[in-house]
Amino acid sequence: MKLNISDFRALPDSKITLKKWPTLIDPLYTSKKHYQKILKQNVEALSELQHKLYADNHYSILLIFQGMDAAGKDGAIRHVMSGINPQGFQVFSFKQPSASELEHDFLWRTARCLPERGRIGIFNRSYYEEVLIVKVHPEFLVSQRLPDKLPSNKSFWQNRYRSIVEHEAHLHRSGTRIIKFFLHQSKDEQARRFMKRIDDPDKNWKLTTADIEQREFWDDYTKAYEECINASTTKDAPWYIIPADDKKNARLIISEIFLNTLSALPLAYPQATDAHRLELQTIREHLEKS
Repeated sequence: MKLNISDFRALPDSKITLKKWPTLIDPLYTSKKHYQKILKQNVEALSELQHKLYADNHYSILLIFQGMDAAGKDGAIRHVMSGINPQGFQVFSFKQPSASELEHDFLWRTARCLPERGRIGIFNRSYYEEVLIVKVHPEFLVSQRLPDKLPSNKSFWQNRYRSIVEHEAHLHRSGTRIIKFFLHQSKDEQARRFMKRIDDPDKNWKLTTADIEQREFWDDYTKAYEECINASTTKDAPWYIIPADDKKNARLIISEIFLNTLSALPLAYPQATDAHRLELQTIREHLEKS
């Protein structure tokens, strides 16, 4: 599989326009069997590196998945993490804030779920909802009981972007490597996937009137994502814009980016000290006698 992951990375200080980024590219696989083979190879490599990440215990990984409804976030998480020890990672899905969460600043509820050293954390939606759905529907800010009036200019959102960027910079300095995926799908593809949910009784529960209502704000969400990515992609916490109309392709790209990030870390298994080696020898002698 020939893939240059930099083709999908949004660069700091660049001004992306999502209409210029593809939602579909040529397949990275030649058949379903070939796709499964590539994904299996990547997952096996990720599993090995995850074990070393856990043993090394100096770094953690945070994967953030964002995208429109039906962009394939759940499936990407499920397939890419399929062969990794479930004790080594946690998945959190963030939807409407609870009453308790609204009593705190907007970063609080996700900060409680950050991965420990040696582990992988996955956010299916995240604190970025606070500059996406809340930006499209600023009336949601009323329930947050902010000390200032509701935003009437760009400064409010710029301050939220600043809080996010500083938060991620702090996490990076502390050893957390952040990878942010925006699953970029077309409006037509979303309609096709919604229709499949209608036609498949086992997937009826995935589609509600609310999903269709949000679809009416497609252009507003696109603008919000553009502004968000432009304001918050950094060298240490980059956004990757993943063409998502082909789910298999998207999963391969995501697995490759994840693998590249893990491979770049200076991970190593802990080396035994002289005292520990002596202890191990004592244990060996005990086992041989028992």
